[in-house]
Amino acid sequence: MSNTITPTVFYRTPNLEGLEIFYREAEAMHNMKKLILSVFIFTFGFATATHAQQVNTLLTKKLPEAPGKEIEVITVNYAPGAVDAIHRHDAHAVVYVLDGEVEMQVRGGTLRRLGPGQVFYESPEDVHTVSRNTSKTKPAKFVVFFIKNEGAPILTPIH
Repeated sequence: MSNTITPTVFYRTPNLEGLEIFYREAEAMHNMKKLILSVFIFTFGFATATHAQQVNTLLTKKLPEAPGKEIEVITVNYAPGAVDAIHRHDAHAVVYVLDGEVEMQVRGGTLRRLGPGQVFYESPEDVHTVSRNTSKTKPAKFVVFFIKNEGAPILTPIH
């Protein structure tokens, strides 16, 4: 027997179970980031699609011949692909299309596709179920004439 000492070298070997846990956690974090980003994009896209319109009031005038009533005239600019939520106006409303094409429908009525120069009527009892720009690439613009109670909102969302 020899009295030589053989040095012992200790190597730290990775714990395979620990590595597996690390990779699973990293993958879960990556998936969570993708999920959050997807929800953000979906929410932003939905908000943009449903609220991509600009409304400008052109005139509000009391009607002396009809006490408590007023006329309000607005323009609505729909971005490409814009869609309104279901709503009502609690007013007589006449839509006159200036540019582009829109689709309009009230509950129980037929879907109408309207182009420049065409009109659409809604009574105070109607629920406006479809109001959208038919084009995904071109804006649409229309004027709306309301006869309503003084100070009443021009639009009431239906949930």
